[in-house]
Amino acid sequence: MNLDVVQSFLEIYRRGSLTAAATARGLSQPAVSGHLRRLEEHLGESLFQRTGQGVTPTARADLLAHRLGSHLDEVKAALRESDEEGWTGTVRIGAAAEITAARLVPGLSSLAGPGLQLRFTTGHPEALLPELVEGRLDLVVSSVRPRMPGVEAVPLIDEEFVLIAAPGIARRVDPELLSSSPLKALASLPLVAYSEELPIIRRYWRSEFGQRPGNPVALLVPDLRAVLAAVVAGVGASVLPRYLAGPAVSVGQAEVLHEPVVAPLNTLHLARQGGVPPTPAASRVARRLRELAASWGDL
Repeated sequence: MNLDVVQSFLEIYRRGSLTAAATARGLSQPAVSGHLRRLEEHLGESLFQRTGQGVTPTARADLLAHRLGSHLDEVKAALRESDEEGWTGTVRIGAAAEITAARLVPGLSSLAGPGLQLRFTTGHPEALLPELVEGRLDLVVSSVRPRMPGVEAVPLIDEEFVLIAAPGIARRVDPELLSSSPLKALASLPLVAYSEELPIIRRYWRSEFGQRPGNPVALLVPDLRAVLAAVVAGVGASVLPRYLAGPAVSVGQAEVLHEPVVAPLNTLHLARQGGVPPTPAASRVARRLRELAASWGDL
């Protein structure tokens, strides 16, 4: 057993939900589920009963949490104090609002404190990367590969896209026609998008169907979280990163309409100002982001 397994167990115990535990830890739900499975296999018994509202601890889980909880909190505090010695300053991070809220803030929040301050700026790469070049940001998580002078970037993680709709919308699609002629099967579905150019949807259609979508656009809203809310409300279908769509799909609020042989991916890059050595604090945050990305797998 390693510390990650025990931390995930305690977060599940304290929050009563694998999803909430994953968010608190800045990990994917499958990663936290895997930690729990390893611990249960090690102990030879289940620690939680699954319910519609989350999970309920068993008597063994109560005992284990009581014995481990305070000790683990002390260990984490001691490690944090040791790790923070000499690592001070402000790190300014730019990224899309959606991944900032869903992954970056939960994953990096344990670093924030009196010694190390984190400042997030949300937006699209075309606005954030010039801020990086001009020194107003230290790090940018970019959804496009930076190709401008003055920027150094490395691949961070791949995000996977899925085509989803609410169950009522999904039932309009003929499954046989979807299998034989997906363009025809999906042609009448209204779309929900975050801009007039339909960038994510257009990319998916071209990758999977070889042409641009001709569907009517029912709603435009410049935030992928709001796009998801509209999809769940039954406004229409959309293409979203799996890390955003996954929770709604897992509880039945949305359904995946199309299963590609190879899922369309987009690589997120971690960018910093080129030719300028990063501060120790920025290096520490960048290292933590790479560690988190390794634990997330594909988003």
